[in-house]
Amino acid sequence: MAAAGGLLLRGAAALTVAVLMLGIAGAARAQLRQNYYASSCPSAESTVRSVISQRLQQSFAVGPGTLRLFFHDCFVRGCDASVMLMAPNGDDESHSGADATLSPDAVDAINKAKAAVEALPGCAGKVSCADILAMAARDVVSLLGGPNYAVELGRLDGKSFNRAIVKHVLPGPGFNLDQLNSLFAQNGLTQTDMIALSGAHTIGVTHCDKFIRRIYTFKQHLPWNPPMNLEYLRSLRRVCPINYSPTAIAMLDASTPRVFDNAYFNNLRYNKGLLASDQVLFTDRRSRPTVNLFAANNTAFQEAFVAAMAKLGRIGLKTGSDGEVRRVCTAVN
Repeated sequence: MAAAGGLLLRGAAALTVAVLMLGIAGAARAQLRQNYYASSCPSAESTVRSVISQRLQQSFAVGPGTLRLFFHDCFVRGCDASVMLMAPNGDDESHSGADATLSPDAVDAINKAKAAVEALPGCAGKVSCADILAMAARDVVSLLGGPNYAVELGRLDGKSFNRAIVKHVLPGPGFNLDQLNSLFAQNGLTQTDMIALSGAHTIGVTHCDKFIRRIYTFKQHLPWNPPMNLEYLRSLRRVCPINYSPTAIAMLDASTPRVFDNAYFNNLRYNKGLLASDQVLFTDRRSRPTVNLFAANNTAFQEAFVAAMAKLGRIGLKTGSDGEVRRVCTAVN
């Protein structure tokens, strides 16, 4: 009976902790709302969009780079702009794992947008870098032909970073469907959310090292390595020979790489997914119906993408003394 009582107490304690954690998560989500800065800094969103538009015209890398920056930030420590923090000795998130290839142009665009907002009358110290990153992600999507949607705001910036965990919490180019689903589920995202967010690969590039084994050790590299269109394979081998340059890149969407559309999903239907983690979405029968839906219906893709971006933007929000509104995005106050 004593043992049973102990188990009951431990179970009750665990339930209390779980309820408490749910309450904290609910409180964090409650701090977000659309038009958050309508009274405190009414020009914030238009200013961010103006800066991002200008920077995007100067460098297309700002588009896909900003989306990748937002995704990596939210998946590593929650959406708190910790990915923007810079340590003098390089011991920060941006110099670790996959974050080491984040676009300098995108980082610069966010810093420029933050500076522009800080300079607005009455806005200094009011708009977080995390929110500016969320706005910018929305803006590059719409500026490149995708949906224009209202974004939830009210995030605080984190006050620390964790360089060591970066390589353990982001999806890899060789992930299969189970691995992708497991990682996204840990962040409260469904398979549909994961597929919709993968659609961001309709713009941007990746370096040869992310898929070189896939195109030269096609069957031996991974037992489940998804099939690849032969003509597409040959074109990739021209771009990335065995002795490839470290700077060599390939478009993630060979059809319309500069337009945010659903061509990425159509490519998968013809075995033209660049990364194994792309093509597996069509190869695996569990995810294929969603790929077919998004390929046939751009509106369905856009609606799913907007919903998934909202859920992504709610991950790991900071509250109370855990967060702040930084004066600059690269350093804590």
